[in-house]
Amino acid sequence: MRSLPSNVLADLAALLPPDAVTTEPSELAELGRDWTKVFAPAPSVAALPRTTDEVARIVRLANERGVAVVPSGGRTGLAGGAVAKDGELVLSMSRMRRMDPVDASGRTVRVQAGAVTEAVHAHAAPHGLTWPVDFASKGSSQVGGNIATNAGGVKVIRYGLTRSWVLGLEVVLASGEVLQLNGGLEKNNTGFDLRQLFIGSEGTLGVITEATLKLARLPGKLDVFLFAVEDFAAVLGLFREVRAGGPFQVSAYEFFTDRCFARVERHRGLPMPLSRRATHYVLLEVEADGGASLDEWLASLFERGLVTDGTMAQTSSQAEKLWALREGISESLSATGLPHKNDVSVPIANLEGFCAELDAIFAARYPGWEVCLFGHIGDGNVHVNVMKPDALDKAEFLRRTSEADHAMFELVQRHAGSISAEHGVGLLKKPYLSYSRAPAELAALRAVKLALDPKGTLNPGKIFDP
Repeated sequence: MRSLPSNVLADLAALLPPDAVTTEPSELAELGRDWTKVFAPAPSVAALPRTTDEVARIVRLANERGVAVVPSGGRTGLAGGAVAKDGELVLSMSRMRRMDPVDASGRTVRVQAGAVTEAVHAHAAPHGLTWPVDFASKGSSQVGGNIATNAGGVKVIRYGLTRSWVLGLEVVLASGEVLQLNGGLEKNNTGFDLRQLFIGSEGTLGVITEATLKLARLPGKLDVFLFAVEDFAAVLGLFREVRAGGPFQVSAYEFFTDRCFARVERHRGLPMPLSRRATHYVLLEVEADGGASLDEWLASLFERGLVTDGTMAQTSSQAEKLWALREGISESLSATGLPHKNDVSVPIANLEGFCAELDAIFAARYPGWEVCLFGHIGDGNVHVNVMKPDALDKAEFLRRTSEADHAMFELVQRHAGSISAEHGVGLLKKPYLSYSRAPAELAALRAVKLALDPKGTLNPGKIFDP
């Protein structure tokens, strides 16, 4: 652990309001962690600024004194990107929640980095608009963290990743300089788009303090369905049918296995809304006009044997209950055991072969282990959760899952995929980055880091080692 240089606390206190610095152990333990349980949080101090100017003062001081800074948002990440485990200064954006008035004609809104995702949705909704970045953690995730990790979520099939919905950024560099990038412009063809450089950089290049977000119209009536299908091949078969052109616009296409549902059922007590159980389930959300064409399309699914059972939500309350089966999975896995989490992606055309080979690897090398799969089929993203066997020691489990990760990532590489689809690299995926990035790419990434943060002040040790 790094020790905090002398007088840094006093100098921080002199730069900031009285309540903006804390060394209280319980607050440090909370602010220094994310949703991962692998690394123990151990920051030396946390700062809670309210303005970009305060952020700039903090970062400038830290850079001058050799103090490592870990930017912290809603801490809902699953790769250890917001973990402060080595005596760092945590820079929490939790008090930077200002949201400016919505520009309804331009379909934009300017917000501070600490604005909560769901709050932005509510802020835009009265104007018939939304920021279409959506996932289970929307009630606690923050805009700055979403942007820093280029978050995905359940609506990527329709709207794309976070980077598609960010027009402008305000960023504090390690030197304390403040960059204003692109403002609210839709068109700006004047050389390198530095805005995109910071999106997905996990706080290693600069601290995002404000963003101008691009908004979309609120969708019309959304219909939500849950289908039971025979196997993973049937999940993909139904997806091909949906993509071929049903009488609707697809908003989400999610799948989960019976093992995932069993954990949700145990933790949340949610009943199965279908009369027939299956090994695989699909949750489909569409924006449709309704009418006979949709009814005929649904009937044809059963006639052709594409699904074995299904239900359609008749009310918004029923729709929420169907979504709860999917959105409650991650929480339920953690509440009912110790999951080793991975989120990988491969081209959609390779998904069936990848999952079949993955099953074979675990069956051969780790018999009896429970592997819970779910994810966003429409963008090739599968969440692989390996549950710790009750009889296995935690340290031994982590050692063996590390071995399993290498085998899985070799498989990902063979299928032209990525070791991290949406949660970034952080600390947990760092040892495996070479499976997705070539040596020349890694050299280019290091060169960019060195140019913007030569002292390694910002989130050091994340993505790659200095």
